[in-house]
Amino acid sequence: MINTLKRFKGGITASHHKKTSEFETVKIPLPSRVVIPMLQHIGAPCTPLVKKGDSVLVGQKIGDSDSMISAPVHSSVSGVVTDVRPMLYPGGFEVVSAEIEPDGQQKPDDSVVPVKAADREGIIKKIRESGIVGLGGAGFPTSVKLSPPPGKKLDTLIINGAECEPYITSDYREMMENSRRVLEGARILMELTQIPEAYIGIESNKPKAIQRLSELAREFNGIKVVSLPSRYPQGGEKQLIYAVTGRKVPAGGLPSHIGVLVHNVNTVSNIAEYISTGMPLIKKRVTVEGSAVAKPMNLEVLIGTSLKDVFEFCGGFKEKPAKIIMGGPMMGVAQFSLDNPVVKHTNALLALTDKEANTAREGVCIRCGKCVSACPMGLMPLYISANVELGRVEETLKYHLNDCIECGCCSYVCPASRYLVQSIRYAKAELKRRQTLKAGGGN
Repeated sequence: MINTLKRFKGGITASHHKKTSEFETVKIPLPSRVVIPMLQHIGAPCTPLVKKGDSVLVGQKIGDSDSMISAPVHSSVSGVVTDVRPMLYPGGFEVVSAEIEPDGQQKPDDSVVPVKAADREGIIKKIRESGIVGLGGAGFPTSVKLSPPPGKKLDTLIINGAECEPYITSDYREMMENSRRVLEGARILMELTQIPEAYIGIESNKPKAIQRLSELAREFNGIKVVSLPSRYPQGGEKQLIYAVTGRKVPAGGLPSHIGVLVHNVNTVSNIAEYISTGMPLIKKRVTVEGSAVAKPMNLEVLIGTSLKDVFEFCGGFKEKPAKIIMGGPMMGVAQFSLDNPVVKHTNALLALTDKEANTAREGVCIRCGKCVSACPMGLMPLYISANVELGRVEETLKYHLNDCIECGCCSYVCPASRYLVQSIRYAKAELKRRQTLKAGGGN
C-alpha cells in the first residue's frame, strides 16, 4: 500500500512545452524505403537472417541473437531486401542493417497469429520473440526484465506514465487512445510475475490521463493510478520507484533487488497488443515537435522510416533547425543525418531553433555547485567533467560515474553552459572501450 509519495532529491522544474498533448495520433504513409538496424536494444546485436534479394513479409523475423540480453528485429514492411551491410546508426556509429524496398502490399508473415502458450515460460519466450523492449527510451529487452535473478522475489509492479521530459507526448497519447490496453498489459504482467499490486505513475500535469485510467482501473484488481509531482526526472526508474514505494535501488543494483518491476506504458500496451494479434514490434508512436517544425504532430511510424520522411510528412521545416534530436531535449541524442531511421526506442523527434537548442558556447566552471544540487543521484558532475578534460578518465570512477542516469539536470542548471552530460557520456564510452581492449576484443 502507498501511504505518502516520497520526493526524490535534486531534479529541476522545466517548462513542459507539451503542445501536442491533445493531437491524436496520425498514421504516416508507407515509405519508399526502410532501414532496419540489427541493434535496437541494450545488449548484443542481432545477426541478420536475410540477405540481399530476399523477399520479406510484415512481422517476419530478420535478425536474432543467442545472447541472453538481446531482442530479435522484424521487418516492418513486405518487400525485397536491397542491401545488408553496416550503416550509420542514430547513435553515431555503424550497425549492420537491412535495407528493404516495400512492395506496397503489406502482407503479414504466417507467424503473425494470436499468442497461445500454456505456461509462464512459454509466454515470456513469446514476448521475447515479439522483439518488445523498453519503449520509454532505454530499450532494455522486456523478456529479460520478466525473468529476475534467482532468489529475487518481485512484489510491486510500477507502470511508468510520468513522461517528464519536455515536448514528448507519445506516452500520454497511448494512455488516452489505448487506455484499456495499457491496463490489460499491466494485468498480463501481474499474472506472469505473480505480483499482487501494480501502480501506474502519472505526473500531475496529465489530469485527463489520470482520470481516464483511474476510472478504468476499478475493473482491474490490484491496479491503482498514482498522481506524481511534475518534477524532472520523475520518470527516471530510481526516482519513480522511490516516489511510489519509498524504496531505494542500491548503487549498482537493479529494481529487482528491492522487489520492484518497472515498465513503460507503451511497453505494457504493446505486450497486450502482441498477445492478442501476434504482430511483433514494427511501429512506434513518435512526437514530432520543435519551433522549426511546420506542423508538430503525434505519428504512428513504421520502424526503419527515415527521419526525412517523418519531417516531410509534418510539412518540413519552417526555418532551418539548429539541432535535430532523437528523443527529448534532456536525454535525447543529436542527429547528424536525416537519413537515419526511426528505431524501437524513438519516442520523439525534435527540430529545435537556435534559441530552443541553447547552443551557447561553453564557459569556465565557477564552482557554484548548482550541478551538485540538481543531480538526482547525489553526484558531483563538475569533478567528473574536470577529470575528463584533464585526461584522467579512470578517476571519474571515484565520483561514481556509472551511477549517473544522464538525465541532463546538471547541464540544464549550469550558468556556464558546461558540457557536463557530454563529458559523462564520453567517460563511460572511453572506459568501455578500454575494457574491451584489455579483454582483447578490439583495436
